[in-house]
Parts: sequence; structure tokens; C-alpha cells
Amino acid sequence: MIDRRILLTSAATLVGFATLKWFDVAPAQAAGKFAVEKTDAEWRKQLTPEQYEILRNHGTERPWTSPLLKEHRKGIFACAGCDQPLYASETKFESGTGWPSFYQPLEGAVGKTEDRKFGMVRTEIHCSRCGGHLGHVFDDGPKPTGLRYCMDGLALVFHPATPSAT
Repeated sequence: MIDRRILLTSAATLVGFATLKWFDVAPAQAAGKFAVEKTDAEWRKQLTPEQYEILRNHGTERPWTSPLLKEHRKGIFACAGCDQPLYASETKFESGTGWPSFYQPLEGAVGKTEDRKFGMVRTEIHCSRCGGHLGHVFDDGPKPTGLRYCMDGLALVFHPATPSAT
């Protein structure tokens, strides 16, 4: 005969495993080969620990901590991992979320991956050149796209536009 404690313990264990699967704590991985590929040691040497956590481990910086949140000059926001241009400053907007937000990336600059962490489905955005995690995209942005590319500021670097010679 099956003991009632064994039955309840087994049922609780199964529910626990199902819950872990639902929350799927493994980070989404950008699929495919990339033009810039480095070893883990090379990435760690190049990036700060915080950048490494975001770009390579799909981490997220705390909201309201990025200096790029207040960056309003004309220029280009590029990948902190490989310096690929990602967003024009003209597409940046104040979303009120605490992360730099853009309504449109530069053509071919980013890729998308389904992210099922934390029991929800989101669209992760990664650099199309090195595969580095940049943030997520949501459908609550302004016109003309209606999209909000919510990016981790530490995953980006800003290159100000050079003044035109007149």
C-alpha cells in the first residue's frame, strides 16, 4: 500500500518540477552564428562585470541607474560588446520605465528571441552581430511603430554625432 505521506510528497515534488519548468529560469539564447564570436574568457576580459552579466548572461540592470537614460544628444547608440550601431538618437523617447527606450532599431541591427523566463512570454532583443542580450521589446510604444525597445543602458555605448563642417 502507498503511504499517504509518500503520495503527498511525490505530488508536491511533481508540482515543484512543473512550476520550475513553467518559470524556465534558463536564459533565452540568441540562435545561430554571429560575425563576432569570442570565448567566455575574452568576453570577461573586454566587458565590465556588470556588462558581462547583461550581455552574456541575459541579466538586467536596476531601473533608473543608467547614465544613458538622460542622454539626449544627437548620435548613435551602439552595442557595448561589439560596437555595432543599434539605435539612432532620434528614435529614443522617455518611456518612464527607468531604462533607455527606443521605438525603432537601425535596419538589421538587432535580432529577436522568445524569452519564457518568470512564467511569461516576452521578446528578447539581441545584437545581430555578437548575439549580446540588450533588453526586450514591448508593444506599448509611441508612433510610428507602437513599439518600445526597452534596453539595458550598460549593454549600450553612445557615440555623439560629430558637428558638420560649415
